[in-house]
Amino acid sequence: MDAPLSPGLYIVATPIGNLGDITLRAITTLRGVAAVACEDTRVTGKLLNHLGIKQRMIRYDDHASTETRDYLLALAAEQPLALVSDAGTPLISDPGYKLVRAAREAGIAVTSLPGPSAAIVGLTLSGLPSDRFLFAGFLPAKDKARGDALAALAAVPATLVFYETAPRLADCLAAIDQYLPGREVAVARELTKRFEECRSGQPAELIAHYAAHPPKGEIVLMVGPPGEVDRAAVDVDALLRAELANAKASQAAAAVAKATGLDRKVLYARALELK
Repeated sequence: MDAPLSPGLYIVATPIGNLGDITLRAITTLRGVAAVACEDTRVTGKLLNHLGIKQRMIRYDDHASTETRDYLLALAAEQPLALVSDAGTPLISDPGYKLVRAAREAGIAVTSLPGPSAAIVGLTLSGLPSDRFLFAGFLPAKDKARGDALAALAAVPATLVFYETAPRLADCLAAIDQYLPGREVAVARELTKRFEECRSGQPAELIAHYAAHPPKGEIVLMVGPPGEVDRAAVDVDALLRAELANAKASQAAAAVAKATGLDRKVLYARALELK
């Protein structure tokens, strides 16, 4: 018989696709807690049924009320409480940050059980440098905000890792091609499932492929770190014109300089000509 769990909040990672990826410790914990806080009781219910576990579930997401969070904290102070997301590791672009922070501030013990994470699975499949990476969650949906986000990350000396949805993939690849020119990109999808795929190449190549083979499922989108820019291959005027559509010449020059490493003064002069 498993030893009783101490009171506290237990962060439990769950499978991202293949149910065989659940850990023995996760099963023991889910069986031994007083309740499971989860995003969607229907999704978590299927996992618990698969594991043969009957457990009380409490819906909790980032839109949960303060009253719900206070109730969960009071419960965790007296009994063991598990926190799960629909798939993967909670808090990684999933709910949980506010609850964990509040638990720590209240002196409630917090235990994290390691397990599946789509970002890590995608990175290890990609073939891109993994000694240093930056996980940046989801890119903004609107073009201007997406471009600003990519421009801000252009100089980061690491592989960039994003989550993305299939309907937005082509737009995101086009933005990467514009703001992070010359970078190798990898698209990982259906991770741990039967049709798992990780395809890499230049954004234009990937756009063409997925136009002919529309993707499904959730996606991990990765961009290689900055290297020496092939200046001959950079269409400076196209980059400047794209920036000038929503920015002043000085701002456009700064954004393109940051993305390419080209001289800002030279870019500013050219931006004035194009303006």
